[in-house]
Amino acid sequence: MQPQSSRFRAVLTGATALTLAAALAACGSTDGSKGDSAKAGAGKGTAAATGSSSAAAASSAPGSSAPGSSAPGSPAPGSPTAGSTSATAAPAPAAGSGKVLMPTGPQAAFGKARDTAAGQIMMTTLAGPKSGVSGKVWVWLPPEYNDPKYAKTGFPVLTLYAGGQSAGYNTWTDNQLPIQEVDADLAKQGKAHPFIMIMPVQNLDSNEAKALECADIPGQPKIGTWMAEDIPDFVRANFRTVKGRDGWGLMGASTGAFCSAKLALQHPDKFKAAVPIDGYFNPDSPLWKGYENDRQANSPDLLVAQGKADVRMLATAGGANAYEMKLVKAWVAKAAPPLTVEYYEQPGGKHLTTDFKKMIPDTLQWLTKNLAGPQSD
Repeated sequence: MQPQSSRFRAVLTGATALTLAAALAACGSTDGSKGDSAKAGAGKGTAAATGSSSAAAASSAPGSSAPGSSAPGSPAPGSPTAGSTSATAAPAPAAGSGKVLMPTGPQAAFGKARDTAAGQIMMTTLAGPKSGVSGKVWVWLPPEYNDPKYAKTGFPVLTLYAGGQSAGYNTWTDNQLPIQEVDADLAKQGKAHPFIMIMPVQNLDSNEAKALECADIPGQPKIGTWMAEDIPDFVRANFRTVKGRDGWGLMGASTGAFCSAKLALQHPDKFKAAVPIDGYFNPDSPLWKGYENDRQANSPDLLVAQGKADVRMLATAGGANAYEMKLVKAWVAKAAPPLTVEYYEQPGGKHLTTDFKKMIPDTLQWLTKNLAGPQSD
């Protein structure tokens, strides 16, 4: 187990560099209880980028413009929004020419979870054929998605993982973390890609003793396969996406940071970039007992140094949490090429949803800089 209380997982308070003005919060309260992620200060810090354990300065405000972003069109999602709320993932399409993957089907039925100023957040229950796992998935489509001008455009995909146990909920769908509104506004300014946002649950039981840690723990539901195989298949079945991994990113805070780092390191063929916010990196679920080899195979603390993942990451820590800063810095220092990891320390940041919220604008701009934007053939 980590030295701190469970699920408040080693949140690093890193010092420096990118002005992450928006904290992707993966935990739901604002009081520092477990599940809350560290706040991202609006001030600039210093960042260290590593390809191995060497450090390099990171740019202070990532923000390449989003190709294809423009004034939003209709905010209503382009997929079904009524009827049953269940879906079955479709097999991945065969590779072909072109930059855009049109939806392969079958089309899922979605229910409306809630309205935002930037359009609806939809929800369905995904029954994964590869994993056998059924769990809730929330989806937000950027306003551009339904604009007729983009009818043949594929969009980048950002999967967001929550903090805490995330059984039956995902805090990125909550108004405490208005990432959808921020993305829509930044896209209109040409500062961020209009991302399709996918927000799945991470556990099937609220009991932390049954934490699945986004992995296929022997004898437990194959949530790792559900996340790495069934969810991407589901997205390609229902939405216009960018072909290949270049438009696929992951982000999460606290427990969600662990998931985003782990899945990117294990599946560099599927994901190009990840932002673990105030996370921990050593699997510590009680369910790993008796399966040490499997636990190690799912440990970002070990995977980061293997030199097998050609992905880009931004790892953050809250500057008010010395333990978290030490933890994250130590992890960043282990990164081996071709992996590159930039470090951001939020000035005065704590492990709180309110601080995660502050990092949202800058994390979206960093992802925009490191992921392909909307594409058309």
